[in-house]
Amino acid sequence: MRLDRMGSMHQSRLSFLRQFLRRASRENWEFNRDLFEINENGVGRALYRFSTPKRDYTLICFSHDLPDEMRSDRVIASAWDATFTLYDGKPTINDLERLEKHVPYQEEGRLTQNELCLSRANRSVRLWNYVLDCLANGNQPDIKRVRDVGYLMRTTAVYGSGKFGSADRRVVVNREEANSPFQLEMMTVYFIRTFVMDLIEHLAKLKNPDNAVKLNKVIKRSFGVGNSTGLGMAPFLVNHPRLIHNWFEAKENAIATVKNLKTSTQAEVKKFKDLVKRLKPHLKAWQSEHPIQIQKNRALEHDIGKLEAKLEDFDFSVDFPWKILCVWSEKVLSFEGQEMLNSLILEPYGHLVDNFGDEMSCDETKLFLIDGDITTAKLKSAIENYYGWALEIDWSDPDCNARAWYTSEEKLEPRLGERHEMPELNEYEQALQPGRDIARAYKNLCEIDPNTTTADFLQTYPEHRHIIRRCLTCSELPFSEIRDNTIDSSMLPIDMLRAKLSFFGACHFDPRSDRWVRINMFKGAPFPDELSSGSDPENWIWAP
Repeated sequence: MRLDRMGSMHQSRLSFLRQFLRRASRENWEFNRDLFEINENGVGRALYRFSTPKRDYTLICFSHDLPDEMRSDRVIASAWDATFTLYDGKPTINDLERLEKHVPYQEEGRLTQNELCLSRANRSVRLWNYVLDCLANGNQPDIKRVRDVGYLMRTTAVYGSGKFGSADRRVVVNREEANSPFQLEMMTVYFIRTFVMDLIEHLAKLKNPDNAVKLNKVIKRSFGVGNSTGLGMAPFLVNHPRLIHNWFEAKENAIATVKNLKTSTQAEVKKFKDLVKRLKPHLKAWQSEHPIQIQKNRALEHDIGKLEAKLEDFDFSVDFPWKILCVWSEKVLSFEGQEMLNSLILEPYGHLVDNFGDEMSCDETKLFLIDGDITTAKLKSAIENYYGWALEIDWSDPDCNARAWYTSEEKLEPRLGERHEMPELNEYEQALQPGRDIARAYKNLCEIDPNTTTADFLQTYPEHRHIIRRCLTCSELPFSEIRDNTIDSSMLPIDMLRAKLSFFGACHFDPRSDRWVRINMFKGAPFPDELSSGSDPENWIWAP
């Protein structure tokens, strides 16, 4: 749970979008496009529906004619090229008319408990008009140009779990298809990708009815849904310790399960080796101009070469071959290479590890009560055992206490400010630095009688209540805490973003600074009609 390793994580079989596609394929969900009314200016509405064994889900799409000067990825934007909501069931005409008055305005509108997610997306400035013109003139777009960008639209938000009136988590928590985290958000993004492909082909046909063509299947698969993710996502990893523990524990248990296999079959080894051959084209498709990611990609390129060389004479007939391979990687490869291997060894073993995905959710609504009878001696012991890393940091060093997390009133987004340049931040700082706060509480604990109860301690020092509650929660959950300084002058927020996005299922991370990153979701994935026709829901994730 150190940031440099978290910032090197890759997607795996347990990533949420892969769990979603597996279930949709396994249960043979029925797909329908129930409505598509969009004019030559790109204005109108459409409905996309999945019928699961027990219920229906419908993405309601509103397409808009947005002037170029109004297109913005910022949260504070007020207009978008397309807006969406995921509806619980089949909407009526009255539902469509109601939602048309709210969904296009996003945060300024209001949803009901019938709506599960809210989203919006903008067209790619680099690709949209180019692809539209190509198709309208009867030509296919250049595949290299398509893959360099990778999307025709990018989402700027996908909201759920009660935001802006949408259904609370409790509405869907007992549904199998929504059991794993963010499954309905994954469904929303997956539907958006399908809508975007239909929209570009539809507009090309309206633009030139006689010559327009549809996208070649291979090129069409090369499009995903883009996303720009900034600091707003980083606090999630600190604010949801129980949930984060479940994510990491599930993945660690999956890795341990494979490493503890005494033997491997020829088929399992062949699948692994076949995937290793695809790593170089997978890396070649990873475009980034950020110096940190460029350096990490170079290290990963060298790691792939070392792995290929290792496998030339590696004996998979030895006992515990995967453990031997992983131990070797920890001595020879960079974090990028190690984490790639950790994801890769899971691929042949879906029958053993996919079930860990069912353990990645948790009920965070139950308030953890502080046991006021615990002595401060026992509290100190818990801190020393779990937060020893925080006690080793010199918090009096200005570099160790250099930053402060706060929310910008103007931009309505989380921000990371330089504390020593903006002293006023201390008044607005959010509790996103557990290491420093636990060290402050520990200092006061050392000053009082060890037989003092926690209740008496907190009566004297009420400012520590939040961190003591967190300590008593996290000390029993080994993966619940980032074991690093989240306000250090050298801390890279993109490490936090990448860790979370890897669990979502993103592959190629493109940092644009140390505070925001571009990603692509579902690039290469089968479309809904292909899922129901038996297309492999797994094989697409690595480069063909």
